[in-house]
Amino acid sequence: MADTFKFELVSPERLLVSETVTEVVIPAMLGEMTVLPNHAPVMTTIKPGLVTVKFASGETHKYVVFGGFADIVQSGCTLLAESASAADDITPDDLQKRIDAARSEIQEGNHHHEHLTKLEKHLYELTNLHEVLVAA
Repeated sequence: MADTFKFELVSPERLLVSETVTEVVIPAMLGEMTVLPNHAPVMTTIKPGLVTVKFASGETHKYVVFGGFADIVQSGCTLLAESASAADDITPDDLQKRIDAARSEIQEGNHHHEHLTKLEKHLYELTNLHEVLVAA
């Protein structure tokens, strides 16, 4: 049997995953990051994107996250998401609503330059995620 580690995906609403896995691909802020057993300890921020989980059983499942943090240690990985769902439960319309809300917030103005830059980056990430899900 391949080496495994414990993976947990937690959102404020619920614990989505708490399983033994062989690999997890997370949307780290600087790009996709593959977590394997015995990974060096890392803590990273997560951008909106897909998390791909390969379970010890051989099954692969995808989840959509909307930001958060991942804490990776040799024995496991915990992803604390601002919001998360199984990818099959997210529709393009759900994402479009988030995109529209981000656009409205940008257009409201009265933002400090740094906050506006973060909002624009968030909008860009949501738009990319929308394209990935529509293409799937």
